[in-house]
Amino acid sequence: PELARADSPTQQVGARPSGRFPEVRHAVPMLSLSNAFSDEEVADFVRRIDERLGRRSLRFSAEPKMDGLALLRAVRSHPPIRQTAFVMLTGRADRELVQRAVQFGVNNYCVKPFTVQGLRDKIEQVFGQLT
Repeated sequence: PELARADSPTQQVGARPSGRFPEVRHAVPMLSLSNAFSDEEVADFVRRIDERLGRRSLRFSAEPKMDGLALLRAVRSHPPIRQTAFVMLTGRADRELVQRAVQFGVNNYCVKPFTVQGLRDKIEQVFGQLT
């Protein structure tokens, strides 16, 4: 953390898309719910999809929104996998983030940018010598 620099690319969020890649059109539009906090907001989203796509039969896929800390907490609170080793890789050299990860039971962490050897060292501190 003490080596992190504010001008490091790892501390920047996003950039303009590269023009080197061709535009791709999905066969089925990728639509996102974004934030919905009530049944009415979800119903409105479904209505908008129906109007836009002209379909009555819709299929949805939902994934939990988790960052590394949330995943770590979930792992540590689930008895069958509670003892799973957890090495956190992060782009944020944020002391509070690392302290929270330690509080939640992370075995080790590595802050970007890191070298292959640096990552290997962190992993070996948890698992022992890699062959």
